[in-house]
Amino acid sequence: MFDHLFKMSLDLNTILKDWPHENRTIKVRKILGLDGRQKLQLRIDLGVLQMELTGRPDGLRPHGCESLLTYHQLRATRAKARNEDYSLTPEQCAELQQEGIQYYHRYLSLFQIDDFHGVVRDTQRNLELFDFVDAHTERDELSWTLQQFRPYVLMMNTRAKASIFLGQGKFPEAIVEIRRGRDAIAEFFQKSNFPELAAKSSEIHFLEEWLNEVSAKRPRSKLEIM
Repeated sequence: MFDHLFKMSLDLNTILKDWPHENRTIKVRKILGLDGRQKLQLRIDLGVLQMELTGRPDGLRPHGCESLLTYHQLRATRAKARNEDYSLTPEQCAELQQEGIQYYHRYLSLFQIDDFHGVVRDTQRNLELFDFVDAHTERDELSWTLQQFRPYVLMMNTRAKASIFLGQGKFPEAIVEIRRGRDAIAEFFQKSNFPELAAKSSEIHFLEEWLNEVSAKRPRSKLEIM
């Protein structure tokens, strides 16, 4: 009997039924974990992703470091001090990409609950990941597996930074931030092997539309009104 009750306690259906998945809707909530710390939960079609709010989202510390990226950065720094090169293997690149997906899930979730500072932190971290892999692999295809996501991450980073300014009523600063993000994405495409993609970029299009919207809502100065 006790074995049966134990098995039933592992069934997630009760949790999932109380918080149903909705197509085209990103559902996020904060809960209090058994360890007394707040956790972030993201509802997906087949269940729930639970993440820590700081550090690596799954709460692990690879090789005693905050993240796998931090671990490789430390090793690269030590190699440089010995005048040695530090190269990532394809397997290590794949592991770093998988870790980056964890941070993607978290910053996407944080954006839904207006934690824009957390979004800036995690998007900046993934941009740092892209730079690190690009600097430590000679194989373009390995670098591109991450670099292809740079426009999206730049857009989310820009949205978060500009949203912070808008929340403070700082429209001019928000406009500058949106322009900076749009131009950074355009520059990325121009320097890539696919400059023609800039004209088709949904990220650039979104930021341009948002720029027009924010500019239209910007309070006018007395001089402009006159």
